[in-house]
Amino acid sequence: MNSQQFNMLSEQLLLAVKKGEDTTALRLQLKKIDFNVLMRYLINDDYKKAFWINIYNAYFLILRKEKQIEKPTIYKKKLFEIAEKQFSLDDVEHGILRRNKYKYSRGWITKLFGTKIIKNTMVKSLDYRIHFALNCGAKSCPPIAFYTVDNISNQLDMATQSFLEGESNFDDEKKEVKTTALFNWYLADFGGDKGVRTIFKNQLNRDISGYTIKYKTYSWEENLDNFIS
Repeated sequence: MNSQQFNMLSEQLLLAVKKGEDTTALRLQLKKIDFNVLMRYLINDDYKKAFWINIYNAYFLILRKEKQIEKPTIYKKKLFEIAEKQFSLDDVEHGILRRNKYKYSRGWITKLFGTKIIKNTMVKSLDYRIHFALNCGAKSCPPIAFYTVDNISNQLDMATQSFLEGESNFDDEKKEVKTTALFNWYLADFGGDKGVRTIFKNQLNRDISGYTIKYKTYSWEENLDNFIS
């Protein structure tokens, strides 16, 4: 199995979940991968992001729909195996994709001590766009897409732009923008207040310098199977 095949396996798992198919065989394949082989073939951040975003989105739905796991256990408990190692959804999001950040520190604090597995697995650089790709089954979450190594950057750009267009309301008279609470929760990931303004400029071509930024209430109403059509 080569690097592309590992990522295809994560896509196949997510596709099987979407189609309501039995995922047992695919989960067993992922479980039996040799950990050192997986690390050797997830050769850079693009491979890691594509693989682990698909894994997160697939396993959230597996754990919620098939296993009936409730929040917050679904995030915190190590409930699935990849490459003979136990992972939680928090391990994937905050450990691997956010480079071992504390969950509730708004991104300002990195864990000084972490497991060897997470340190060996995590991306080299935190990409803020992952926040617009991970889906936790809530109404305010970004929709689910299938991420591929060859097109991951373009896909993440599109996901970010589409989500911000749908979640941001501008009042030019009041010089105010209301947008997703994700910016507030993970402010440091986005480069602080200045970074958020730069993102609006780069992603939506909106200059919000001088605007007040307000954050919308996040809807936790359950909305499973929210795949991009």
